[in-house]
Amino acid sequence: MPAAQAPQPQPLQPQPQAWDDHRIEVILGNLLRFGVLLSAAVVLAGGCVYLSHHAHEKADYRIFRGEPSEFRTIAGVIHSAVHGRGRGLIQLGLLLLIATPIARVAFSIVGFAMEHDRMYVAFTLIVLAILLYSLLGSGIGV
Repeated sequence: MPAAQAPQPQPLQPQPQAWDDHRIEVILGNLLRFGVLLSAAVVLAGGCVYLSHHAHEKADYRIFRGEPSEFRTIAGVIHSAVHGRGRGLIQLGLLLLIATPIARVAFSIVGFAMEHDRMYVAFTLIVLAILLYSLLGSGIGV
């Protein structure tokens, strides 16, 4: 009589991760961390470029100089940053910092939709609309 063989263990198949609250929180935390670090790096690079060009200028605090018109629109900031201007890079870093929580809200909508939570999708869409209006519709413009 042949000896009974022990059942062979089946290789573990990677299971697709479900979109649960913990996974979404981890992704949102990493999104916020990455956004803040990216904006800090862009501001630091802009500060280095700015100081390399203007380090030896004397500051004149008797005359107020407002923000140049190129920095009053998002397109102007991007144009200035693409051309390697220090102030443009600093402004772009600040825009990235502002965009980080907006990206978090946008990803939250996706997460709530994947969890089939319609009420939170609706509330988060309202929050996103308010954030986008405050950024784009309040005069900053694109």
